[in-house]
Amino acid sequence: MLTGLFFSAMITVCQAFIPQVIRISVDGVLGSDLSKIPEWVKAFLSEETIRENPGKMLTIAAFAVILLAAINIAANYYSKVFAAKGSESFVKGMRDQLYDHIQKLPYSWHVKNQTGDIIQRCTSDVDVVRNFVTNQLMEVFRIIFLIVFYMVIMFSMNVKISLIAVSFFPIVILYSGYFFSKIAQHFQEADEAEGILSSVVQENLTGVRVVRAFGRESFERKRFDEKNERFAGLWIYLGKFLSLYWSIGDLITGIQILTVICMGVLFTVDGNLTVGEFIAFVSYNSSMAWPVRSLGRIISEMSKAGVSIDRIAYILDEKEEDDRPGVTKPAINKDIVFDNVNFKYEEGAAVLKNVSFTVPAGKTFAILGNTGSGKSTLVHLLNRLYDLPDGCGKITIGGVDIRDIDRQYLRSQIGMVLQEPFLYSGSIKENVGITRESSAFDDIREACEIACVDSAIDSFTDGYETIVGERGVTLSGGQKQRVAIARMLVEHTPVMIFDDSLSAVDAQTDAMIREALKKRMAGTTVILIAHRITTLMQADCIMVLEDGAVAEMGSHEQLMEHHGIYRRIYDIQMNTQLDADSV
Repeated sequence: MLTGLFFSAMITVCQAFIPQVIRISVDGVLGSDLSKIPEWVKAFLSEETIRENPGKMLTIAAFAVILLAAINIAANYYSKVFAAKGSESFVKGMRDQLYDHIQKLPYSWHVKNQTGDIIQRCTSDVDVVRNFVTNQLMEVFRIIFLIVFYMVIMFSMNVKISLIAVSFFPIVILYSGYFFSKIAQHFQEADEAEGILSSVVQENLTGVRVVRAFGRESFERKRFDEKNERFAGLWIYLGKFLSLYWSIGDLITGIQILTVICMGVLFTVDGNLTVGEFIAFVSYNSSMAWPVRSLGRIISEMSKAGVSIDRIAYILDEKEEDDRPGVTKPAINKDIVFDNVNFKYEEGAAVLKNVSFTVPAGKTFAILGNTGSGKSTLVHLLNRLYDLPDGCGKITIGGVDIRDIDRQYLRSQIGMVLQEPFLYSGSIKENVGITRESSAFDDIREACEIACVDSAIDSFTDGYETIVGERGVTLSGGQKQRVAIARMLVEHTPVMIFDDSLSAVDAQTDAMIREALKKRMAGTTVILIAHRITTLMQADCIMVLEDGAVAEMGSHEQLMEHHGIYRRIYDIQMNTQLDADSV
């Protein structure tokens, strides 16, 4: 970046010398006063040579202009090359920092923020910053250097006209600052509107099957048009605002140039300025007019860049997940104990109320409950996707509080399959083996056999190399769940959690998967969450949640004898099944 600034300064110096060459040439041909010729020029050309041999002088001047132009071209090339390298390295570092930071942010932060808005901050806003660093920031240094350098030359030629030229600068700076203060808020509104628009597009593309299934195309188009209309309206308003800004700038610049030319003509007629000096002065003034306006433009662009920087800083300023000092990595194949756990999300009522239970090591523990009863929250707490606040109970594994266990280590020891599994764009083999850096194909195939998806994969033309689309849209719901189960099994974790992850498979496949798991995963602690009684009834212990509290707990037989919630749900499901079979 510094090298780019050096070459940029060299460009300014080369451009500053060209009017001086023209000035000396014109004054020499016209026979004007040459007493003001710089000493370094006299070292190459004597005053007699300039007056008596104008042809030689013009030849030298032509070669000087050509040389300066060649240096200018080379400096311009290297300036852009080094500026691009510096800015892209800076922005690459920003992207890397952003992505790495987002990976370490709490799950709760991702829940609160829309995916489309996060993507927009990491792409469009980063591009705005990149453009500012690449173009505007470099231009600021070049313009400041150019103005200072040109003003030194102009004041050395004529102080009075230089003061007239400079007198317009405060006006440009003041009205640019005024527009800067007015436009910043509108840029922020436009960026936020773009984030909302991106979220709408992202949600529509992600849920394309739902949109098609329910014929919601018209609704989605209307929703998109509404957000797009607001986004376009904000930029149209900004366009009008900027047009006014540039129009005023054109007016002030025109008046400034006209004033300098008129005063220059008067000074030249009075003999206070040579013709060559007048031409050079007008050239310097015209060369400064656009940079000064550009400085105002950059000030206005800074408002947009400032908004983007603030939006990026919103992510970077968020606190990353961290552990307590002195965390350990104990064995996880121990009893899991929830002791008087209470929990609620940041806003809302309590989700869990005085929940206490023990999951013996190597056993299968099932959880049954209505939607919203807190089943998934339990496993999110166990996996430390949410941390249990102080004073809200305790969760231990082998007697060790999970808050004293290294977070990444804990998660690597607990396998989890969610009800709505996410599959990456890639082959089935890549999706299953993604949880381990080097997964042998035999391990992948064995996991798929246990998950009862091996035969379905073999039926595909490309087998395990079959490419699944984003979110696995080329697979059925049951196949996606089984691929996700296989992916978790490849990890060989001591604790496995199935969060209603068999809901999309039929009862027969459900039974086959549970039987295969029982045979091949003996000694593994399994937490099974489901709404289907037949999925839970073989568990060693079943807990029934109601409104965030433990309503019942025991084996299938014990709960059936209790004639409580579990028995009522069992009777409803069994009667429904009998009615379906009779039909």
